[in-house]
Amino acid sequence: MNNKKSHEVQVMSELVDKIANHCGIKQVIDIGSGKGYLSSFLSMQYNLKVYGIDSSNTNTNGAHERNRKLKKHWRAYQSRGRPLEKSNDGPVESEIKCKTVIEKPLNNDSSLQSQDQVAIQNLVPSCGFTEVATSETSKQTEVDLVARTQSDESKLSEEVLAILNVLPADAVEVSSSSQYNCGELCEEEKAQRKMASLKAKASKSSESNLYFPLTSCITAETELSDIITDLEDSMIVGLHTCGDLAANTLRIFTAKPEIKAVCSVGCCYHLLSEQFENQEDRPEQVWGFPMCQYLKDKSWCCGRNARMSACLALERVAVGQMLPTESLFYRAVLQVIIEEMYGVSKSDRHVGKTFSKSSSFIDYVRKSLKRLELDDSKIPDSCITDYYEEYKHRMNELEAFNMLKVVLAPCIEVLILLDRLCYLKEQDNIAWSGLVKLFDPVKSPRCYAVIALKKQSCFQVEANCR
Repeated sequence: MNNKKSHEVQVMSELVDKIANHCGIKQVIDIGSGKGYLSSFLSMQYNLKVYGIDSSNTNTNGAHERNRKLKKHWRAYQSRGRPLEKSNDGPVESEIKCKTVIEKPLNNDSSLQSQDQVAIQNLVPSCGFTEVATSETSKQTEVDLVARTQSDESKLSEEVLAILNVLPADAVEVSSSSQYNCGELCEEEKAQRKMASLKAKASKSSESNLYFPLTSCITAETELSDIITDLEDSMIVGLHTCGDLAANTLRIFTAKPEIKAVCSVGCCYHLLSEQFENQEDRPEQVWGFPMCQYLKDKSWCCGRNARMSACLALERVAVGQMLPTESLFYRAVLQVIIEEMYGVSKSDRHVGKTFSKSSSFIDYVRKSLKRLELDDSKIPDSCITDYYEEYKHRMNELEAFNMLKVVLAPCIEVLILLDRLCYLKEQDNIAWSGLVKLFDPVKSPRCYAVIALKKQSCFQVEANCR
């Protein structure tokens, strides 16, 4: 995992574990799980039974292979059975310095019947962040994924995980230079300690690694029991679920009695389907936006351009990570060429990351035309150069326009997020729901999580009905 992903996995997994413990559940369903970074960490670090569901077979196969290698290295460390040196130091420090947040333990005796009476600090761990991201190496970030310890054996397991997390994905061997200073212990005592350590780890391992990657396309109507045969009371999560998948995750949560909690971090707002964008009358369609009744009554529409703007990262720009002005300029001039030379104003195809693979504007245009399945022989190099020269003086104008979009981006994003939160507030079976700034926005611009818990009374009623 890179720095961004390891930061997200560390913070979100800790929160998911606390919510799962609060609800008394051990099963987690990770929607849009990709290659299983969050899923595998939840299962190995927190002993949760995780089903990772992704629509891509390629991702699922990758998750299977990654999980296989993790288990292999886990067993390798088990077979060595070498205790690690005890430390008198305090808990491992996270690389993220937390802001001052009142943190209270989740309490099953707390009443969740009134949404107004539940403080967000009771439900979310102290996961604040500094305003400017620090520049750690990827290795240090991965090591810091290991949380604080509770016992000598959990200390051992977490140290093992720390080492596993820095291994490359294709590693086949594990090397260790750690030695244990046994002091005055006799050989018999050392052998007994070694055997006790092996037994403890074997017992823990029998309950670990409960991660099952699955392939399925999730919609609002998906029956989870058709995918997960042993579905039980569980929590549904999603780390950067694209487009409508984030909205559908919330709909599944509200509709399925087995799902007791949700933690959803969405992304790719430009891929959302909008009910009032094209004024199409399709009452059977389940739309990604709007979700809440208030915006539906207003026939509210953002439009694709606004949703694209919502994906921009104001916090990154604020700390000096400027917009890719040149690539945006290339894309703008390309659109003029396509409209004037080919008469095409709309296409289902995408240029993608052609800019980074191009040596010049001419090369960029020709590669883009081929990706759009347009005849690039129709336009000579001299004509492409003329277009570039004609609009070059407007590059500063384009930069100013995109900076304006960046400034407005949080307004559009929060509208989409509040729509999802209001949808949850409209439901009768929700005890508490909130919008939480979970990640460092410089490291992870899509940093907001929609979190909700169902009423405790609903748990009891559903259990009695079974």
